Amino acid sequence: MMEAWQEVIEWKTQDVQMQAGLENWEGRLLDKESGSMRLRTSQKKGRASEGELRNRFAELENESQAITEGGRARKKRRAASPTRRDRKSMEIVDENKRQDGLQPKNRPGKAENCTNTRKRQILVTGDSLLRPVIGADPENRRECCLPGAKIQDVDLRLKRTPIGAGKKSLNQHLECLKIFGDETEGQILESLNGILLALAEDKQRSSSLLTNSGIFPTLAQILKGNPSCAVKAAQVIAEIAKNEEMKKPCIEAGLVLALVPLLESTDQETLLHAGRAIGRICYENSDLQEQLVKAGVITSLVRILTDYPDSEPLVRVNLLALCNLASLEIAKEALSKTKVAEHLVKQLRRAENHQRIETIIEVLQMLAENDALKVQMVEAGVHEALSEILLRLQGSSQAEDMCSVKAASDLIVSLLLGDESMQKMFANGCGIIYQKVGTWLASNHPQLQLTGALAVANFARNDGNCVRMVQLGVVLQLLDLLEQHMENGDVSVQHAALSALRNLAIPVANKVQMLEEGVAERIQMLLRSEMAPVQFKLLGTLRMLIDGQADSAEMLGQDPLLINRLVQWCDAQEHAGVRGEANRLLASLLRHSRSQEVVKAIQQAQGVKHLVSMTTSEHVIMQNEALIALAIASAINLEVIEESLKESRLVRSLHKLLQDESTGPEVKYNSMGLLCSLLNSGDLKQEVEENNIKETLEKLCSHSNANVVKQAVMTLQILRDESQNTGFVSP
Repeated sequence: MMEAWQEVIEWKTQDVQMQAGLENWEGRLLDKESGSMRLRTSQKKGRASEGELRNRFAELENESQAITEGGRARKKRRAASPTRRDRKSMEIVDENKRQDGLQPKNRPGKAENCTNTRKRQILVTGDSLLRPVIGADPENRRECCLPGAKIQDVDLRLKRTPIGAGKKSLNQHLECLKIFGDETEGQILESLNGILLALAEDKQRSSSLLTNSGIFPTLAQILKGNPSCAVKAAQVIAEIAKNEEMKKPCIEAGLVLALVPLLESTDQETLLHAGRAIGRICYENSDLQEQLVKAGVITSLVRILTDYPDSEPLVRVNLLALCNLASLEIAKEALSKTKVAEHLVKQLRRAENHQRIETIIEVLQMLAENDALKVQMVEAGVHEALSEILLRLQGSSQAEDMCSVKAASDLIVSLLLGDESMQKMFANGCGIIYQKVGTWLASNHPQLQLTGALAVANFARNDGNCVRMVQLGVVLQLLDLLEQHMENGDVSVQHAALSALRNLAIPVANKVQMLEEGVAERIQMLLRSEMAPVQFKLLGTLRMLIDGQADSAEMLGQDPLLINRLVQWCDAQEHAGVRGEANRLLASLLRHSRSQEVVKAIQQAQGVKHLVSMTTSEHVIMQNEALIALAIASAINLEVIEESLKESRLVRSLHKLLQDESTGPEVKYNSMGLLCSLLNSGDLKQEVEENNIKETLEKLCSHSNANVVKQAVMTLQILRDESQNTGFVSP
């Protein structure tokens, strides 16, 4: 049986001729099929009870619209004329007059005149041949059927009938577009609108049809060859690209590069749809995004931001496009040649909702990875706009506002990572960000405290800035912040504050003042911290403070709490950074204090063995620091540490360093200097002789480095001389 279909027949009084012809044609058709109709009706009686039929037709009669006066006259004439015996017809009947269901009109005693005041409308359902002749009227659909039709299938057949029957289907629109060269502009636009309507009604089914139709090359041709229809084609592509699976055919048809020229348009609707289409197709496709940049899309995006700063849809599409492209190095280079920062900061100042703020900041954050763009952003006043956002939102407890505060803070720190941009922001302590630092450090907002500490740490990368900030009193503000977070505080804030203090302590001029302000004593409160990042920064800060400061080194070197904690951290296997910094601070205390009391304190805490282990470190700087510290300790008080040096097999370690060809010249030089100090001990000198180090020293006399040769000759001379002090070279 053919697929079910439905049509609405509207009898109109104006078209008498067509009506007459239609009745004759319908009569012949029904006469031919009457025999089979009667048989089918009798077979299907079980499927629809008389009560159901009566109720169904009563509903249809109540819902029908008023018919015209001409229609009533036609019905009267038909009722008065003799009825052909072989003609079957259907009437909408009154359930009070008809009790036997559907009956042919020519059955004796059953013909009825229907003279109500509504239009007569019949919905034909089933395998009727009237479909090619009678058009649809979707606004006046009614349910009915021909004799013999399956009444119980009426609802199902209605649902299958597409809304707007009689209009072109999606397939027809697609076929029309394939031959668009022969169509008028209106026909092309009609088909494109039809595709948009189909996508809106059933995106999944329409996408499947579009994929199978091969329409994408045609859309590319429309974009290139029909400017008047290009904007509608771009809109269609933008809607199609919402479906992830549809991106591939769009790319294969070359739609992206075909859309790019539309970005040069001055029509905002064209720019909007082209931007949306390009953005959706290229999302998370780095290869395609690089092609876009090479095609010059960056210039177009910046121009749109410049020309249409008040167009909300265009700005939003542009920002999303920049967000997709800004991660590419090639895009950053292209943007650095534009004034994109100037336009972005304008949008940032006028942004009212957190989503827009975060989108702009996200773009700026990616651009801030480029040093040239960092400078451009600072010159455009991005950091000032960010500080305004922090001031406005710092008191809010809403989640979205807190996210915006964090995003703004992170961007400020990113701008400080560039040397030139950092200097512009510092402005000798007069820059707006540094002016805000004191307020942020003293606030109760952890994010602002962190931003303030990180800002100081980055400003302190320059010695001149360090001196200026110490003069301005930032050290005490950092110490107060540390004490605030001493107990169960924010680890990130502690880490940032210690980083700032460490950098501030690098210039020699600052060390004395910082020590006088009690930095060393106050930060030792953090010795009880169990957080590795805090431990690491604390050790580095203390080491920087005592560099060249003998008195401070001697004072700290005799502090049993500090020394014991250092020795404990020298065994920290779970954190190599803490272990390394603990060893370096231990060596620094010996190197800078040159104190017998410090040697005794370290020996008592069993810290000498860690210095011996440090001589074999993978880091050259740590090897040299350990060798020099042990040489100084041996020269000052060898008797105190002699036993520990023997237990640690220091002589064997030194011999390996001298034999290893990969050992650097400086390490070899310092190893021989320590060896000279050890020769003052009879037991250690015996170890030197037993390990046959003399032969190794003779080979080093022909080393390529002049300093190594000189030290090797001196060490050999000491070994041969009966006096152990002859030729000693102090490190």
